[in-house]
Amino acid sequence: MKRQHLPLYAIALAILVVGLAFAGVPVQTLLIGLLVLVCPLMMMFMMGGHGGHGGSDHPSDQPNQKQHGPTEPRP
Repeated sequence: MKRQHLPLYAIALAILVVGLAFAGVPVQTLLIGLLVLVCPLMMMFMMGGHGGHGGSDHPSDQPNQKQHGPTEPRP
C-alpha cells in the first residue's frame, strides 16, 4: 500500500458511506459496518511496510551469512 493512494481510499470510503446513507441504510448499520472494517484497515496501515516481496532484508536471502538453529549456541 502506498501512502500516495490514502486520500483516494478516504474519498472512496466517504462516497460509499454517503451513498449508503442516501439509499436509506440506517446509521446503526453503517456504524457496525465501519466497525467491522476497522480491523483489516488497521492491519493494512500498521503492517503496510512489512512483508513486501523483492527485498533482501530477510537473513535467508543472504547466502553468505550462517544461520543459527534453535539448539545451536550463538557466538
